[in-house]
Amino acid sequence: MTEGPERAPHRAMLRAVGLRDEDFGKPFIGVVSTGNEVTPCNLHLTDLAKEARRGVWENNGVGIEFTTIAVSDGISMNTEGMKGSLVSREVIADSIELECFAERFDGLVGIAGCDKSLPGTVMAMARLNIPSVFLYGGTILPGKYMGRDVTIQDVYEAVGSYSTGQMTLQQLVELEKVACPTEGSCAGLYTANTMASAIEALGMSLPGTASIPAVDQRIYDAAYRSGAQVLKLLENGIKPRDIMTYEAFENAITVVCAMGGSTNSVLHLPAMAYEAGVKLDIDVFDKISRRTPHIADMRPGGRFVMVDLDRVGGVPVVLKKLLDAGLLHGDCLTVTGKTLAENLREMRIGDGGEVVRPLSNPIHPTGGIAILKGNLAPEGGVVKSTASAVQYFKGPARVFNSEEEAYRALLKRQIQPGDVIVIRYEGPKGGPGMREMLAVTAIVVGQGLKEKVALLTDGRFSGATHGLMVGHVSPEAAVGGPIAALKDGDIVEIDVPNRKLSVELSDEEIRKRMENWTPPPPKYTRGVLAKYAKLVGSASRGAVCG
Repeated sequence: MTEGPERAPHRAMLRAVGLRDEDFGKPFIGVVSTGNEVTPCNLHLTDLAKEARRGVWENNGVGIEFTTIAVSDGISMNTEGMKGSLVSREVIADSIELECFAERFDGLVGIAGCDKSLPGTVMAMARLNIPSVFLYGGTILPGKYMGRDVTIQDVYEAVGSYSTGQMTLQQLVELEKVACPTEGSCAGLYTANTMASAIEALGMSLPGTASIPAVDQRIYDAAYRSGAQVLKLLENGIKPRDIMTYEAFENAITVVCAMGGSTNSVLHLPAMAYEAGVKLDIDVFDKISRRTPHIADMRPGGRFVMVDLDRVGGVPVVLKKLLDAGLLHGDCLTVTGKTLAENLREMRIGDGGEVVRPLSNPIHPTGGIAILKGNLAPEGGVVKSTASAVQYFKGPARVFNSEEEAYRALLKRQIQPGDVIVIRYEGPKGGPGMREMLAVTAIVVGQGLKEKVALLTDGRFSGATHGLMVGHVSPEAAVGGPIAALKDGDIVEIDVPNRKLSVELSDEEIRKRMENWTPPPPKYTRGVLAKYAKLVGSASRGAVCG
């Protein structure tokens, strides 16, 4: 890109952005962030990128900043715009890949905040396979309302409480004003914090960085060190696919299960693995979850938020307990150039206090992810088993063909205890975009129906969702999955211990119903959503566009 007389035009362009003669022989390192003013998750990321760039320049590299998009799930939730959220993961990965490919960068620092931007960035790193370090932008601090910690989860659930008269409009507005007090990603172990923890366990970020709050000066130090570390990876020839092995993905899944993390990890980790050339079946999640105790008492199902985990030592506390129990592959390489076990040996790690329990006294004996199968979900459905006291439910289906239909029914108090809410045609192709259902699930909780109804969908859930909610039901309705055959009143059975999701219909009856079924017409015929619907695959394989 910069050598020889024929590259004089290229160098001329680079001189215009500040490069000098002595810079042309140095490694060019891309520093990408998803910084924007759309959401507090990403508000500060361009500042972090400048620190990472400084880390590159002061260690004999050329740091070049660029940005990519990020969609705010919290703001687009329960609108048509939420269809863009999962699509943005692919756009983020594509745009980072293209920028680095076109500009011939030698390495990459990726900085991300909101949910889909984390896996999207790491997917690009896996595709490019150039020395790379990922940095999470950090968690928001919790707000304070009536003497207790609150997060965005509380605001969504308060809408349900307001709809039933359990909360006044004034109280709702007061909560709204204090729930998000700083920059940073949503405070509980929702999707962003889950994926940050998983990526640290995977080995793609520096140890201890996943839990640092966005307003803590340590995150700027981590940005600098991430920039410096890329040069060391380049010197030693360590690339993402050397780190992102099958065993490393098993480590990441184990941490998600032990912490009670988001079901979105079952979409994102297989997608990341796909880009790294690693086959990762969703059944692996269930296998690992069955052998992994749930030990982190984190919201939405537990008591604590990410800053509380940081105060007791962060993700390394969880990693050390799991490694000592023989539940992790300690020999996996990481971006430090050392193995996971070597990293942990060099750190001072506490006992986790009240936030992370010993494995001998877990919150639940098994992990937080369960994969259910049956005649409603031949390819599987996903439930966060630790987020509900109810593990078995049987009742009549209340079938809705969109999120909006279900939301309106809940607001009108048309859902009764004992019902199984079914929301279909919200899958990767059918949505398209596989919207999260936090507004719906939060109203269920807010109306006091959490343990009185169940919900299943071919869409997905926010990491803040709790209750007996089964998502990612595959095959989805739009491609003729059995969920498309359901009618109001059909008896649905959800059996988490036995991993079963079924309807009391014979195979013959399902077949007869589907003979009269026709695929719905595309909801979009132009633009990115139309392209996505044509390309995207099953949620059971990570909803990748491959």
